[in-house]
Amino acid sequence: MSLLTDELRAMIGQQVHYPAREPMGRASIRYFAIAMDDDNPVYRDEAYARAAGHADVIAPPTLVCETCQTADRQPDADGYIGHDWHLPVGNSRLIRAGNDYSFERPVLASDSISATWTLESMVEKPSSRGGTQLFVQSVARYTDAEGKLVATNRETLVIQPLGTAG
Repeated sequence: MSLLTDELRAMIGQQVHYPAREPMGRASIRYFAIAMDDDNPVYRDEAYARAAGHADVIAPPTLVCETCQTADRQPDADGYIGHDWHLPVGNSRLIRAGNDYSFERPVLASDSISATWTLESMVEKPSSRGGTQLFVQSVARYTDAEGKLVATNRETLVIQPLGTAG
């Protein structure tokens, strides 16, 4: 039985837009840097950041891709509040298989960043455990208040059926 159903094929090309709710903020930048155990002063010290050529403190690069500041809903049953395609594949597990980031410019604390996700493709491939698995490719584009691209996140998800012989 194929994992790639007509219902899933119809989802390819869908977009979801998450508008900026507020500026990124110094606190978010500081907390993320602490969580990443990154003590680079460009993330915390305005004078240092200005001396380094920035208008203000900047965010660690992946913060723009990992923040859920654009989300305006309750967490799901697993406590996740970020973007999810809610793909209708039963009795399976979802594996985050990788991200490919690109950054156009540093994000400032004053930047309001919106995200637009596009479901680009789904391909069914053989699994080394037997059966098949579904590779899902999507891209998130992060833009500032002027609509200028600041970052891109290409994400690969793998959906594996549970209970496959192996």
